[in-house]
Amino acid sequence: MDDKISAVLDAYHEKIREERENHRKSPSGGDDGGQNRFMAVGPDTGQLVNILARNLNSPSILEIGTSFGYSGIWLAEAARASGGRVITMERYEHKSAYAKEMTQKAGLADHIDFWVGDAVEMIPALPDKVDFVLLDLWKDLYVPCLEAFYPKLNPGAIIVADNMLGRAAPGAIAYGKAVRAMPGITSVVLPVGSGIEVSRYEPR
Repeated sequence: MDDKISAVLDAYHEKIREERENHRKSPSGGDDGGQNRFMAVGPDTGQLVNILARNLNSPSILEIGTSFGYSGIWLAEAARASGGRVITMERYEHKSAYAKEMTQKAGLADHIDFWVGDAVEMIPALPDKVDFVLLDLWKDLYVPCLEAFYPKLNPGAIIVADNMLGRAAPGAIAYGKAVRAMPGITSVVLPVGSGIEVSRYEPR
């Protein structure tokens, strides 16, 4: 990581620490429906998705759930290193705008495109098939997103879904069953961060 990226990641890490401390003081988390919470994947998961995506050749990377852009920095750095490109999708405009600003500060703006709207509706409009997917949004959308992006997967594509261990939401549990039932998918859960399901698509 160069100095610009490291500085941006350090700023995110401070925000994440502040949010966790505030959450401990007020477990309810407020009534904004999560619109203003970072809810980032964390450094271990960020580094892992960076490593996985970096090993692909000129990958088309899809992030579903930009939030405030933390994981997008890791993915955009991988895209720059591997000759690839990221499309990241977010429902809320203010989150996407913040993420875009941080990507510019990191010097990675040329490697990532920001789409705002309903991911399930936007996925069919992707211009190309994808080689890597990071899934991290509301868990009740995991299966609908899977069904939308599955036809867009290139052979050998890697899918990473976050928040799969601990008190996993019903939508995450349903996703774990659904992704393993998809033809050509092999999958494993890893105890990284909040638990990630790492899947590979290899059609027979």
